[in-house]
Amino acid sequence: MPRRFLKTAPGLPPQSAADVADTVRIMLARLRAGREEAALDYARRLDGCDAAPELPQEALASAYRHLPVTLIEDIAYAHANIRAFAEAQRGSVTEFETELRPGLFAGQKLIPLGCAGCYVPGGRYAHIASALMTVTTARAAGVPQVVAVTPPGRTGPHPAILHALHVAGVDRVLAMGGVQGVAAMALGLFGLPEADLLAGPGNAFVAEAKRQLFGPIGIDMVAGPTDSMILADASASPHRVALDLVSQAEHGATSPVWLVTTHRPLAEAVLREVPRLIAALPEPNRAAAGTAWDALGEVLLAENREEMAAQADSYAPEHLHVMAADLGWWRDRLRAYGSLFLGAGTTVAFGDKAAGPNHVLPTGGAARYTGGLSVHKFLKCVTWQRAEPQALPDLARASAGISRAEGMEGHALACEARHPRATRHRVQA
Repeated sequence: MPRRFLKTAPGLPPQSAADVADTVRIMLARLRAGREEAALDYARRLDGCDAAPELPQEALASAYRHLPVTLIEDIAYAHANIRAFAEAQRGSVTEFETELRPGLFAGQKLIPLGCAGCYVPGGRYAHIASALMTVTTARAAGVPQVVAVTPPGRTGPHPAILHALHVAGVDRVLAMGGVQGVAAMALGLFGLPEADLLAGPGNAFVAEAKRQLFGPIGIDMVAGPTDSMILADASASPHRVALDLVSQAEHGATSPVWLVTTHRPLAEAVLREVPRLIAALPEPNRAAAGTAWDALGEVLLAENREEMAAQADSYAPEHLHVMAADLGWWRDRLRAYGSLFLGAGTTVAFGDKAAGPNHVLPTGGAARYTGGLSVHKFLKCVTWQRAEPQALPDLARASAGISRAEGMEGHALACEARHPRATRHRVQA
């Protein structure tokens, strides 16, 4: 369908992904060879940190003393929601045994990973919610060892991040960020257990490190800049729509936001309101949101709600917020999003911080084929089978027949050894 834009996105100057990949490749090679010494050298040069990286449990347990009571209560509220949702997810998938045919049994078993490595970003913002989202979810999945890294900053990690990690139940924490922090969890540096899976958001270098380590080590996803779309009809508040767009653009200059609406007056009002809201933000939030809106923000007009839904499916946004009538129709119709926000009473900011469902979500259109971080990422869903005598004639005959048709005589013989009377034809040597 043709797209009718009231605001288009000119885009940002191109950045070289190859440069990031090459830098990370060199760093990981050095970290594999030099291990702790190389990690400490990167920490000194990139983070300006000479301190021992591991934070004692006492530092985590006492971090609350540096926080206002209201923030401690807010973290407790968010943690309870995130844990309850993750535990409900865990309960939604179960082990089972079924008898497929008389004597042929198969089943499913759920095995938590041995160790989860959680990356908690630092930088411009204190990512308290990311600490809760990753560690709490791994714990709800039953992972016995959960470790985390977070950049040290100039004076150490933010005490609210440390408190959140403690509340979520982390076992060990390194004050180490970037590629060296990811590698410390993946390679088991500084006495950490080697992580089976790496989870959590990060900058382009963190994402690339996870991508290059993937294979023998699992990752939640290769996430890029966050993105958000709002679908709104004439019933939506222009101010609320504009504010929600700005709040997501605040993530950073590379974070696109999109509005799709059937109501031109709403779109025009939002276009007037967004610059005013951005101008009222403090720096550096103002610059980040302004660049994101100017370079990556889009406003599209649609003929009807079906066209709005089709546009959303084509973009597959990380966050998809519906401010329109008949929310049940939208919930049933929409097919491609990381997380769905239904109604004007909610906001993506709730999901980012405290509502419960995980905020580590697919970006850059990846919601076409995957969802976000969940307890399922920290569980291995494995299968088992056994066969009793009454199942063997048919099972051995069918398996041997398929094996021979594929040219795999050894497979056929192994099947027939379980029930010789299943033999049909043997290839002569």
